[in-house]
Amino acid sequence: MQLRFEVLAKWKRRNKKMVTVKFTFEDNRIPERTVTGNYAGMQIVEITEENNIHLNHNCGEVCACSTCHVYVEKGNEFLPEISDREEDFIDRAINPRLESRLGCQCVIEDEDAYLEVHIPDQAKIIGHEH
Repeated sequence: MQLRFEVLAKWKRRNKKMVTVKFTFEDNRIPERTVTGNYAGMQIVEITEENNIHLNHNCGEVCACSTCHVYVEKGNEFLPEISDREEDFIDRAINPRLESRLGCQCVIEDEDAYLEVHIPDQAKIIGHEH
Protein backbone atom coordinates (compact mmCIF):
# COMPACT_ATOMS: atom_id res chain seq x y z
CA MET A 1 0.00 0.00 0.00
CA GLN A 2 2.83 2.42 0.90
CA LEU A 3 4.49 1.86 -2.49
CA ARG A 4 1.22 2.65 -4.31
CA PHE A 5 0.87 5.89 -2.34
CA GLU A 6 4.46 6.93 -3.16
CA VAL A 7 3.95 6.22 -6.87
CA LEU A 8 0.67 8.20 -6.88
CA ALA A 9 2.28 11.13 -5.02
CA LYS A 10 5.20 11.15 -7.47
CA TRP A 11 2.77 11.11 -10.44
CA LYS A 12 0.78 14.04 -8.98
CA ARG A 13 3.96 16.10 -8.47
CA ARG A 14 5.08 15.40 -12.03
CA ASN A 15 1.70 16.23 -13.57
CA LYS A 16 0.95 19.32 -11.51
CA LYS A 17 0.13 22.29 -13.70
CA MET A 18 2.80 24.96 -13.64
CA VAL A 19 3.39 28.29 -15.34
CA THR A 20 6.46 28.49 -17.57
CA VAL A 21 7.96 31.82 -18.61
CA LYS A 22 10.87 32.06 -21.04
CA PHE A 23 12.72 35.36 -20.65
CA THR A 24 14.93 36.71 -23.42
CA PHE A 25 16.86 39.96 -23.30
CA GLU A 26 17.67 42.80 -25.66
CA ASP A 27 21.06 42.97 -23.93
CA ASN A 28 22.63 39.94 -25.64
CA ARG A 29 25.19 39.58 -22.82
CA ILE A 30 22.37 38.18 -20.67
CA PRO A 31 21.50 34.55 -21.45
CA GLU A 32 17.85 33.58 -21.85
CA ARG A 33 16.20 32.05 -18.81
CA THR A 34 13.20 29.81 -18.47
CA VAL A 35 11.46 29.61 -15.11
CA THR A 36 8.68 27.28 -14.04
CA GLY A 37 6.59 27.51 -10.91
CA ASN A 38 3.29 28.21 -9.24
CA TYR A 39 3.08 31.68 -10.78
CA ALA A 40 -0.67 31.82 -11.54
CA GLY A 41 -2.01 35.07 -10.07
CA MET A 42 1.42 36.72 -10.10
CA GLN A 43 2.62 39.66 -12.17
CA ILE A 44 5.56 39.33 -14.55
CA VAL A 45 7.37 41.88 -12.34
CA GLU A 46 6.92 39.60 -9.31
CA ILE A 47 8.21 36.60 -11.27
CA THR A 48 11.34 38.53 -12.32
CA GLU A 49 11.98 39.56 -8.72
CA GLU A 50 11.49 36.04 -7.40
CA ASN A 51 14.01 34.74 -9.95
CA ASN A 52 16.61 37.55 -9.71
CA ILE A 53 15.88 38.82 -13.22
CA HIS A 54 16.43 42.57 -13.54
CA LEU A 55 13.36 44.57 -14.57
CA ASN A 56 12.92 48.18 -13.48
CA HIS A 57 9.63 49.20 -11.88
CA ASN A 58 9.71 52.67 -10.41
CA CYS A 59 6.08 53.30 -9.53
CA GLY A 60 5.57 50.43 -7.11
CA GLU A 61 3.69 48.30 -9.62
CA VAL A 62 0.60 50.54 -9.84
CA CYS A 63 0.60 51.37 -13.58
CA ALA A 64 1.94 54.90 -13.14
CA CYS A 65 5.08 54.71 -15.32
CA SER A 66 6.54 52.63 -18.15
CA THR A 67 9.78 51.38 -16.61
CA CYS A 68 8.56 47.75 -16.44
CA HIS A 69 7.84 47.72 -20.19
CA VAL A 70 8.28 44.27 -21.77
CA TYR A 71 7.35 42.52 -24.99
CA VAL A 72 5.04 39.52 -24.56
CA GLU A 73 5.96 37.53 -27.64
CA LYS A 74 3.89 34.44 -26.77
CA GLY A 75 1.17 33.78 -24.23
CA ASN A 76 -0.86 36.98 -24.33
CA GLU A 77 -3.98 34.82 -24.06
CA PHE A 78 -2.95 33.96 -20.47
CA LEU A 79 -2.97 37.63 -19.44
CA PRO A 80 -5.76 40.14 -18.80
CA GLU A 81 -6.77 42.38 -21.66
CA ILE A 82 -4.72 45.56 -21.90
CA SER A 83 -6.40 48.56 -20.27
CA ASP A 84 -6.58 52.11 -21.64
CA ARG A 85 -4.37 53.26 -18.76
CA GLU A 86 -1.72 50.66 -19.57
CA GLU A 87 -1.82 51.65 -23.25
CA ASP A 88 -1.27 55.30 -22.29
CA PHE A 89 1.89 54.42 -20.38
CA ILE A 90 3.14 52.05 -23.08
CA ASP A 91 2.97 54.99 -25.49
CA ARG A 92 5.60 56.66 -23.26
CA ALA A 93 7.92 53.63 -23.24
CA ILE A 94 11.09 53.32 -25.30
CA ASN A 95 10.33 51.60 -28.63
CA PRO A 96 6.75 50.40 -28.03
CA ARG A 97 5.45 47.63 -30.31
CA LEU A 98 2.21 45.69 -30.73
CA GLU A 99 3.37 43.08 -28.21
CA SER A 100 4.29 45.72 -25.60
CA ARG A 101 2.90 45.33 -22.10
CA LEU A 102 3.76 46.61 -18.63
CA GLY A 103 5.12 43.85 -16.42
CA CYS A 104 3.13 45.15 -13.46
CA GLN A 105 -0.16 44.71 -15.35
CA CYS A 106 0.58 41.23 -16.68
CA VAL A 107 -1.03 38.92 -14.14
CA ILE A 108 -0.84 35.26 -15.17
CA GLU A 109 -4.44 34.03 -15.29
CA ASP A 110 -3.91 30.33 -16.04
CA GLU A 111 -2.05 27.79 -13.92
CA ASP A 112 -0.82 26.00 -17.05
CA ALA A 113 0.35 29.11 -18.96
CA TYR A 114 3.38 29.35 -21.22
CA LEU A 115 4.76 32.81 -22.00
CA GLU A 116 7.75 34.20 -23.83
CA VAL A 117 8.75 37.63 -22.54
CA HIS A 118 11.45 39.80 -24.08
CA ILE A 119 12.98 42.36 -21.71
CA PRO A 120 14.32 45.58 -23.26
CA ASP A 121 17.82 46.76 -22.36
CA GLN A 122 17.43 48.02 -18.80
CA ALA A 123 20.50 50.27 -19.14
CA LYS A 124 18.44 52.52 -21.44
CA ILE A 125 15.79 53.05 -18.78
CA ILE A 126 16.18 55.56 -16.02
CA GLY A 127 15.10 53.55 -13.05
CA HIS A 128 15.90 52.04 -9.74
CA GLU A 129 17.93 48.87 -9.42
CA HIS A 130 15.68 46.11 -8.10
